[in-house]
Amino acid sequence: MTGDGVPAPSALDDVDVPALHRWLVGHREDLLADLVGYAGRETPSDDPALLAAGLRYVQDWITERLGEPESRTLHASPDHGDALTLEYAGTGAGQLTLLAHYDTVWPAGTLAEWPVRVDDDIVTGPGVFDMKAGLVQAVWAVLALRRTGLPLPRLRLLLNGDEEVGSPFSRPLIERACADATAVLVFEASADGAVKTARKGVGLFEVHVRGVESHAGLDPTAGASAIDEIARVVSVLHAATDHDEGTTVNVGLLHGGTRSNVVAGSAHAGIDVRVRSAAAQARIDELLQALTPRDPRVGIAVRGGWNRPVMERGPANGAVYELARSAAAQLGVDLAETAVGGASDGNFAAALGRPVLDGLGAVGGGAHARHEHVSIAGMLERAAVAAGVITAFAEGHPPAGRRGQAGARATRAASPFPSEAAR
Repeated sequence: MTGDGVPAPSALDDVDVPALHRWLVGHREDLLADLVGYAGRETPSDDPALLAAGLRYVQDWITERLGEPESRTLHASPDHGDALTLEYAGTGAGQLTLLAHYDTVWPAGTLAEWPVRVDDDIVTGPGVFDMKAGLVQAVWAVLALRRTGLPLPRLRLLLNGDEEVGSPFSRPLIERACADATAVLVFEASADGAVKTARKGVGLFEVHVRGVESHAGLDPTAGASAIDEIARVVSVLHAATDHDEGTTVNVGLLHGGTRSNVVAGSAHAGIDVRVRSAAAQARIDELLQALTPRDPRVGIAVRGGWNRPVMERGPANGAVYELARSAAAQLGVDLAETAVGGASDGNFAAALGRPVLDGLGAVGGGAHARHEHVSIAGMLERAAVAAGVITAFAEGHPPAGRRGQAGARATRAASPFPSEAAR
């Protein structure tokens, strides 16, 4: 056991990961049917009705596979997809939080022109890679442990329907669901097969500049150009990019003025910032706070903030990765890790100091693109790896030859969710 409460790779010495994989391969068609059925339900982030229908479908499917949870909490959102928390009792110690989002970037009607298709080992369709296959793998990892008699820690599964738009509703729910977890597993898609142990923090900012309008030909000096000032701001911001540091500052939107013969009275810039460390985040904060106009008649206002905190690759994340790498090694797979520029809900868990392993989901590619696809063989392999990681957290499980449901049922931890909301 590491200092972070994460089992050492040796905890898998008594876990037969190849046997888990063989069991999953024997149920390949059922797993595939689950993915095809799930991916055949459209769940665009901006369609509350389809999101609600999709979540009902997912809830019924999980219940069919794993049985009734010990507790079920539906968190209703007024503006986004609802979130659902399911808690399952363990047969050993430890507690894991599993994160998965059910919304996708694909608009309603996409399936009519791009239906889910299976071609040998490959499944294509909107949302299969990001991240419907990941949730299917998580459910089947748990099912494999149950059917093969291996112990399970207490599990809390949180499904949210607003990840693709920044998790504005579900963020506090995610933080509460992860606060008391021994570790957090995120079933987002892999990166070319690698799991993700670090993610950049994401800042979304707007700079608004207020100038003074005047006639550009008759009285140009009476005006104070907001466009002139925003151009200087853009130059300063782009100069803050530092690729060696892992920081990118991108002004992706720029608007200003009303007519070409009017000195611009207003201008606006939309900014995306990605940072790899808390120190870089602080540097950008200082830069934004220090923006001042050259012309005193002009005002500059900065709005927005950090959409997701940095997920740094520290010892805690590294320990969970080593556990997963050990499980994969039993299958003859050298599981790689990587750091990526994109963010996920795992960033929130990492900011709480929880050990996080992200990218445990599908092997494939094409996130948010028309060539989105997953490998069925990859799903079976990663479900087995996830199962190995999950059972390792059920501390004190019986050694080889005495596996089964022998572990004492773990005492239920106090749920961070109000009991009156449970359904």
